[in-house]
This record gives sequence, structure tokens and C-alpha cells, in this order.
Amino acid sequence: MKASARLVVERDSAGRSVVRELRSMSPLTLVPRRSLLANATGPALVHLVSSATAPLGGDDLELSVLVGPGAHLRLHGVAATLALPGHRPGGSRMTLHLQVADGGRLEYLPEPTVVTARADHHAELCADLAGDARLRCREVLVLGRSGERPGRLRSDIRLTRDGDPLLRQRLDVGDPTLDSTPAHLAGHRVLATELLVWGADPAEPVSGDWWSLAPLARGGSLATVLADDTVAADRMLRTALAAHPGLDKAEAGTADGVTRVAGIA
Repeated sequence: MKASARLVVERDSAGRSVVRELRSMSPLTLVPRRSLLANATGPALVHLVSSATAPLGGDDLELSVLVGPGAHLRLHGVAATLALPGHRPGGSRMTLHLQVADGGRLEYLPEPTVVTARADHHAELCADLAGDARLRCREVLVLGRSGERPGRLRSDIRLTRDGDPLLRQRLDVGDPTLDSTPAHLAGHRVLATELLVWGADPAEPVSGDWWSLAPLARGGSLATVLADDTVAADRMLRTALAAHPGLDKAEAGTADGVTRVAGIA
């Protein structure tokens, strides 16, 4: 299956963040939530729904998101993603293109991705920010369902601001020997990260047991958590985000997507 979807959010003359373009293609279905207040100035809220079983081996999925000047978008997932093997040879791929203009804010908060047995999935995030744009992106990876050995997943992140690179990162999971080493996942089943370009950054790295929050060299910061289940990952991610000076308490407390899928752990 090959599918592409597109979402554009802009700020209107009344200061509201409104959806200007929304194009879905199964399994990438975008569902906007309409505000009950005619003069609402909060973020535009859109849910990303998987309307078919995906990604399967052989799938090539692409989602493009554009946030205009001064607009604010919160893009949520509604259920965990299962990376599954397919009937055809080859792996699956999901590419996410994010572009945020001056003064724009984008929060991409999907539910966890479960790397099931024999899956071979490649997740790619490409984000391009204007100078004062804000971005927060979460990724939660679960290595296999309960009692199941995981398949393989490669995650690539490429983040730029005004064309200058802020982060280039590649992560490979699913190799039992590598995943068990202290230099990689140390035998943990859940890896949660949150990428933040959101106001002030921490002056120095901060960390606790199996979590850290580290500033990036040219702006932004990265929270990383290793845990044995999604409930613990959620709690530790909240702790890491609470140490971020650019997030207020309400924003740091929005890391609630993990707990709703605790049953898969």
C-alpha cells in the first residue's frame, strides 16, 4: 500500500488556528476537532487515525504537515501503531514531513509504536523550522507485544532551523544482542523520546534513573527514557519534561498518551 496525506493549519484574521487544507488517504486519516467556542484562540486539534491495518511490510506511507505563521497545531494519535510483517517481501516505511513558519507551534504527540515479531519498519521524521518556530515531537517504541520478540525498526530524525541542522539521529532496535547492551537499551522493552524546540532550553543536562534531558548544541533539547513498560515510561517522561524550563506545568503534564495503551505492555 502506498498512501500520502497532507495537513495545513494557518492563523486567521481573528487570531484562531484553523485547518486550511486536510487531505487524508487510508490508512492515514486526519480528523479535526471543532472548537465549541467561536472565538477560541487555542491550538487547532487534529487526530491521526489509522483507518486500516498499517504499517504492513511493503507499505510506503507519507504525511506532510505545514503550520503557518503564528498558528498552533496539536496533532494527536488515537491508538497504538502496530508495525507488522506483510505478505510481500520488504519492510514498511512511514515518512513525516513537518514545516513550521515564524511564530508557529506544532505538537506531534502520537501513541506508541509496537514493533511486532518479524516486522521491518523504517520511521523517518524530517522537520524544518523557521527561526522562532516551536516544535515538540514524541516517539515511544515498544519492543514486541507481551511475551513476543520484536521485529526490527529504524528511526531517523532530521531537524533543521532556518536551514541549519539541529539534530541528526538514527536509532536501530530489534537486534537482541545490541538491545541488551548497556550502551543501547540495556534490556529494556520501552524507549520513549521527546524532541523539544520550545522556548528556553535547560542550561545543563539533567538525569535520573534511566531518564535524561539534554540540550542540543545549537538549540532545542531531547528527553530520553528507558523503561520496562509504558506506564513507567510515561511517569519518567513526565519527570524529564518537568525539568524543561520552556514548558509550564500544564504543558509538561500533557505526556498522557502512553498510559492509555498500558495494556499492550
